[in-house]
Amino acid sequence: MSILTAILWRLAKAALTLLAIAVLNFFLLHAAPGDPAVVLAGEAGAADEKMIEQLRERFGLDQPFYVQLGKYVGGIVQLDLGYSFRQDAPVSQLILDRLPATLLLTLTAFGISLVCGIALGVAAAARVGKLSDSALTTLALLFYATPLYWLALMAVLVFSVWLGWLPGFGYETVGAGLTGLDRVLDILAHLILPALTLGLFFMAVYMRMTRASMLEVSQLDFVKTAKAKGLSGPAIRRRHILRNAILPVVTLAGLQAGQLVGGAVLTETVFAWPGIGRLMFESLAARDYNTILGVFLVSAAMVILFNIVTDIVYRIVDPRIGATA
Repeated sequence: MSILTAILWRLAKAALTLLAIAVLNFFLLHAAPGDPAVVLAGEAGAADEKMIEQLRERFGLDQPFYVQLGKYVGGIVQLDLGYSFRQDAPVSQLILDRLPATLLLTLTAFGISLVCGIALGVAAAARVGKLSDSALTTLALLFYATPLYWLALMAVLVFSVWLGWLPGFGYETVGAGLTGLDRVLDILAHLILPALTLGLFFMAVYMRMTRASMLEVSQLDFVKTAKAKGLSGPAIRRRHILRNAILPVVTLAGLQAGQLVGGAVLTETVFAWPGIGRLMFESLAARDYNTILGVFLVSAAMVILFNIVTDIVYRIVDPRIGATA
């Protein structure tokens, strides 16, 4: 099966998966306690039955469940995620406004964690049993076991409050009026703490996986043959060991890339990062069902997209998969 055929097949399955996720989320969200009409009426200071019924009729909440579900699925097919009555704006517009910030955060964190994790794993495997190996594995275990929210709070406290090296909150300096390169540098300065915080856990995972995989592959016969031929240690690690050891790391990275979206909810909340994770947190507190469903759907689409990209990378790294698929 060619890569193009595989991509088209995965996209077809992804569409069905997204539809199933949308229906499941709709069921779960409407089974949860709470009535948006009651919340809105209470905030308006007119929580009487007449006002509540008017709100239900306006939002379509008085219609049978299957009618609401049909309208929701029909809207998804037309790329219409509904309307947020809490924020008085289309859900798709709210998500599009915040999606770039989330993509910037998650992709940066993913890149940092993958590159640094593989590099540190290779370094640890090359010095197995030595002090540097013990130090790296201990540090990885520390980052793996430390809760994300604690790392985020400590990062703000140390690097922003105490040392004043980096901004602790927000996407950019509010009211600074920066443009061009100055604005880019300002955004990057705000990105450092949340991206590192989000990526440290995954960096520890990739480092441990790379180290273990490198040590396992180094015991195989073809590596011993390469040593017998007189190849240098760095050449063997680069051409023979790493190329085969990286396959399980790529698989794990693809599976865990979706977790970055979930981790971004907490990270964006702590650092006041204006992404869709923070939008979902705010919408949950406000019972904004349409926005919650929209964010869930977009998050699921991002996870599926990450997995498709992983499949493509896997086929490039190991062409045998494309030949046997």
